[in-house]
Amino acid sequence: MRAVIQRVKKATVKILSTKEERSIGNGLLVFLAIKTDDTMEMIKWFANKIVNLRIFPDSENKMNLSVRDINGEIMVISNFTLYGDVSRGFRPNFMFSANPELAKNLYQQFVEYLRNNYPIPIVSGDFGEMMNIELVNDGPVTIIIDK
Repeated sequence: MRAVIQRVKKATVKILSTKEERSIGNGLLVFLAIKTDDTMEMIKWFANKIVNLRIFPDSENKMNLSVRDINGEIMVISNFTLYGDVSRGFRPNFMFSANPELAKNLYQQFVEYLRNNYPIPIVSGDFGEMMNIELVNDGPVTIIIDK
């Protein structure tokens, strides 16, 4: 599993096929990629890590607070291209990305795990759909988690 996490003041995802828009305010935008050998244990580890990341400023402007501490929100967007390997040639190789059926299942499990285990508003994109994402990066602060 791999995640690119951005601290945001706001973010919106527009699902192009339905024109539906979903938004969050202050919180985290998480781009999530599923690898071929990911499991439920990985989902739990990533969820705990993301929810408890201390990347929001405290009263002394030090990164000491989590999204939970600030009563923030989380948006999760599936993004298999995070596993694009361009070490050879110019066309990305996605051989480490899970197949769509497995990836969709684990992505949905990840979103549901967050919703069921943390008192944080969770918004998600639609797996496999073309989406436009707009965000205001706060900082900017961008963290990559890879395990």
